[in-house]
Amino acid sequence: MRKWLPSLALLSLISLFLGVYVGSVNVSPGEITSGIAYGIKSALSSVFHGVNPGEKPKYFVIVWEIRLPRVLLAYLVGLSLASAGVASQALFRNPLADPYIIGISAGAGLGAALASVYLPSHMGLAALVSAVLSVIVVYSISKVDGKVPVDTLLLAGIAFGFLSSAATWYILLTHQDRATLTWMWLMGTFNGADWDDVLEMAVVSGIGIGFLAGKWRELNLVLLGEESIALGLDLHLYRKLFIGVITLLTAFSVSTAGIIGFIGLMGPHIMRFIMGPNHRELTPASALFGGVLLVIADLLARTLARPTELPVGIITALMGAPFFLYLLMKHKRGELYS
Repeated sequence: MRKWLPSLALLSLISLFLGVYVGSVNVSPGEITSGIAYGIKSALSSVFHGVNPGEKPKYFVIVWEIRLPRVLLAYLVGLSLASAGVASQALFRNPLADPYIIGISAGAGLGAALASVYLPSHMGLAALVSAVLSVIVVYSISKVDGKVPVDTLLLAGIAFGFLSSAATWYILLTHQDRATLTWMWLMGTFNGADWDDVLEMAVVSGIGIGFLAGKWRELNLVLLGEESIALGLDLHLYRKLFIGVITLLTAFSVSTAGIIGFIGLMGPHIMRFIMGPNHRELTPASALFGGVLLVIADLLARTLARPTELPVGIITALMGAPFFLYLLMKHKRGELYS
């Protein structure tokens, strides 16, 4: 872990720099530095009146108000989805599981579709609330004698996801004149990201990822299933806790940026190939790499078809679908461990 963490941190910084540097307007590294410095000084001057931000740089708006919040938000969402993916794969003891598997994305999509028709200014909030309620419904349906079998939870999540998706598409097709924004949101986008989004996502990802990183022993034991009880783990308690954290990270990610697939699958598996299955190293490494993957995907979404901007979910699907098929083939041959 010691040799990989600095490499992943450096890779993160490089991807963040490229995300701010590359765009339709050419901005030099010096202009990026001056724009960020001015933004920091301006923020400090609102708190400490003795701080003088100086003269506003030429490309300040592009660097500080448009590109940097977008890139940081993409990185934080990538962190969150990859961390939730690690926990999902341990929880379900399934190497092909991802954070959307218990109906979170479908529930959020339904909430966003309803809001686009009735409360268009609160689409993100509606998606968040709907995602959380969806998990509560799925969890309640799955409960058997006070316990929640993982297989039942998985099947209930899939069934609820199909139902929610059908309702979402019905709403969108019958209210096409008022659901334009939802189409883009359903495919994932960071367009319009601001500093409030970044702050909110930073708090949520910090809490969720910090919890998962601190509970690496429990994640290792959850992989053993019922056998972990004999080793002293309160399995049913930790299943609830991990479901709650997965929901928190994924629901906020979806409500902020829409439905972005495969990051929660690719990040953990690529790091697992490199670092092994121990969650002490796997959880933070997957989080960092997930952030890098999503920043790169967003950069490609902005630049591949200029001046048109592609939904970032299309890019992650193009990246992730072949990877998923590769994992599936390894799983069939019994070469894939969870």
